[in-house]
This record gives sequence, structure tokens and C-alpha cells, in this order.
Amino acid sequence: MGEGQKFQLGTIGALTLSVVSSVSIVICNKALMSSLHFNFATTLTSWHLLVTFCSLHVALKMKLFEHKSFDRKAVIGFGILNGISIGLLNLSLGFNSVGFYQMTKLAIIPCTVLLETLFLGKRFSKKIQFSLGILLLGVGIATVTDLQLNVLGSVLSLLAVITTCVAQIMTNTIQKKFKVSSTQLLYQSCPYQSATLLISGPFLDKFLTNQNVFNFNYTTEVLVFIILSCLISCLWILIAMVGMILYSYYCTLESQQKAAEGAAQQSQVREAESDPLINVENASTGLTDNDIPKASVWRSNKDLHA
Repeated sequence: MGEGQKFQLGTIGALTLSVVSSVSIVICNKALMSSLHFNFATTLTSWHLLVTFCSLHVALKMKLFEHKSFDRKAVIGFGILNGISIGLLNLSLGFNSVGFYQMTKLAIIPCTVLLETLFLGKRFSKKIQFSLGILLLGVGIATVTDLQLNVLGSVLSLLAVITTCVAQIMTNTIQKKFKVSSTQLLYQSCPYQSATLLISGPFLDKFLTNQNVFNFNYTTEVLVFIILSCLISCLWILIAMVGMILYSYYCTLESQQKAAEGAAQQSQVREAESDPLINVENASTGLTDNDIPKASVWRSNKDLHA
């Protein structure tokens, strides 16, 4: 299997895993909030991040990835900013309709491109610009026709978009500057994201739902769905790591096989060059393939006619 095919299989597997994990966690959270009336989204997200950090720590101890320390100020700022963006997105959902909230999330993509163009000097092709223009047109039409639009919800959505865009740009910048993978960055920033949401989550949830997360009736069914939701949120990380390990193993195995085949061919060439009998025979006779007499074909044909 070639490198291109392996890359395609890895991409397909990652996309499939992303879709499956996203759909699973949406179904689980929907049952938790709609059926069981556990409406503390920000607090639940902080638990997700906490479990994700614990899972990554276990993976680090198992040497599934390498720990790499870098600028702590950048990590803290990145983690806190990510936590704030999650909180603002939840507030945006609380003060806006679901349709407007989805439009807010779609607006993150073109806004990120705009910020990268203005402040980082990046240039994008006309095809990308045309696609983003259509996306912005759809967002604008949906925003104008939304009857539940309000000033506070719009301001919160704007802040959510800005913080999320800056967080995404910081992700790319930190990874390129310090040469760290997404897993290493997530492991470093998860504690600060989780801490930000653990502190602000109960207040935001109470502000949105008029309920206290600490006074909620935690039945066995609620606890089961909370645990399941947390496990699904970090399961994709573990599966992705296993996939990376298998991919690295097979790549290494294939490289070793190619190296062994190359070494065998080189050894055969060296043996042929160092064989004295072959050298003496070639030196004494000086014959080539063209000098060797060959059996005449016409005689056999003549015999057949006879």
C-alpha cells in the first residue's frame, strides 16, 4: 500500500470517527438535557474537558505521545480564551434562536479568514473567496429574516465569534511556532480550559436556566448519561491515538522490509564482484553474450519440413 493510499485511508477514518463521535455525543446530550432536564451545558463541558485531560494524561504515561513543554503564558492565555469562547457560545444559544446560533457558528469560518487576511497577511484563492461569499450571503439572509433577533443576543454572538476565531488562529500559530501537535497542545491547555469553565459554568448555567447545578437531583439515570457523555467526548482521542500507533507500526515495518530487500540486493552484488572464479573467467576468455554461439533455429525448422 502506497503512502497516498495510506493517507487517504487515514483521512477517511478520521472523518468517519469525527462524524460518529459528534453524532453520538449530540444524541447523548440531547437525551440528558431534553429528557432528563439536565440543562447545565457549560458545567457539562467543563467535565468533558476534565475527563479529556485525564485520558490524555493516561495516554502520556503509556507513551502514546510525547510531552513537550513550551511557553506557559501562551498556553494559559490560549486555554482561558478557549474557555471564554465556549461560555460565550452557550450564552449565545441561550439568548438567541437555534437557527441564529447555527448561523453564528457558520460565520466563524469567514471571520477567521478575514482576520488572517487583515492581521497575518494571508492570501486565499478566488474559489475560496467565492465560497465564503456565498456562505456570508446565507448567514446575512438568515440573520435578517430571524424574528427573534435581539440586541443582547447579537452582542454575545459577536463576542463568541471573535473569541472563537482568535482561538483558532492561536491554535495554528502556537503549533507552528513551538512545533507541537494538536494532541500536545490540547494536553497542555485542557486544565486551563476546564478550570475556566468549572469556575464560570455554574454561574452561567444559573443565569441561563435559573437552576443551581449543585441542587440538581442526580438520579442513577442522570449519572449514567453524564458518564457516557464524558466518555464519548474523549473516546475519539484514544481511538485516534491507537490509529496513529498502528499507522506508525506498519510504516516502520514496511520501511524495514524495504531496507532488508535493499541490503540483500547489495550483498548479492558484492558477492558477484568479489568472486575470483568469475573474475578469472571473464579476464581469460573475454567473452560476452554476443560472442557465445547460439543454437540455430533454421535447422530445427528444416528438420520439421523434412
